[in-house]
Amino acid sequence: MTQFKLGWIGLGNMGNPMAKNLLKAGFELMVYNRTRSKENELIEAGAHAADSPQQMLEACDVVITMLSNDAAVKEVFEGTNGLLSNSVPGKLLIDMSTVSPETSRYLSGRCADHEMNFLEAPVSGSVKPAQDGQLIILAGGTVANYEKAIPIFNALGKLSVHTGGAGVGSSAKLAINYLLGLNLQGLAETILFAEKNGVSKTDMLTIINEGACGNGITKIKSPSILNNDYPAAFALKHLVKDLQLAKDAGLDTPLITPLFDSYQQAQQEGLGEEDVMAIIKSLANKTG
Repeated sequence: MTQFKLGWIGLGNMGNPMAKNLLKAGFELMVYNRTRSKENELIEAGAHAADSPQQMLEACDVVITMLSNDAAVKEVFEGTNGLLSNSVPGKLLIDMSTVSPETSRYLSGRCADHEMNFLEAPVSGSVKPAQDGQLIILAGGTVANYEKAIPIFNALGKLSVHTGGAGVGSSAKLAINYLLGLNLQGLAETILFAEKNGVSKTDMLTIINEGACGNGITKIKSPSILNNDYPAAFALKHLVKDLQLAKDAGLDTPLITPLFDSYQQAQQEGLGEEDVMAIIKSLANKTG
């Protein structure tokens, strides 16, 4: 059992199972969510509730945020009763959200102004790896802060990588999500092309997954394709956001613009709340 007292802010599809894993690992945990009813399951499992981020910071050694976007993270840090409302020197704030590298660098500087420590730690992996404690954690910040956080990361993931200073972890996350988008766009296009030419989805997925082109994500998404059912493990709208962040951070390659346009179009067609693999539904409408 660790002696850290942890605070956790953000109990969405990823935050909820991650917080549960910290409880299972023996951490004393305090939780806060803007929609307070989302705290109930964690409280029943042994967590305590905080009235505000600032109250949580005062009560905990380490506070972790797992939120949907840059604006939500900045609000928790800088809003009324936010984490930076008062200086509590020496505390460690870990942001595990997917945000821009610029936001991570900004928050790192703001924490330093308050004599507090900051570590970014976005994750690679969706809901199932979060539930199983098999995420890959991409940390950016000082070595000392990373080493302090290792027991936490060990409860959440199968691997953590210290990528460099603040902002570098966010860059790594945007890079891997760009590759995710390419993978799924390519998989969707391949399946649709094969079907149009008489190859069944079942046969084409077998050819892919049993050969050199198969990988973890093609195998994970195969059941959804076969069943034409796309419950959100990673909502398509979040990939649109991440691809935009990558473009804003300087990604300017031949494939980024058509890739972003494709996913943005799918979101505009009403597929944003479905899984990112629902890109195949949007492409199917275009290919006839």
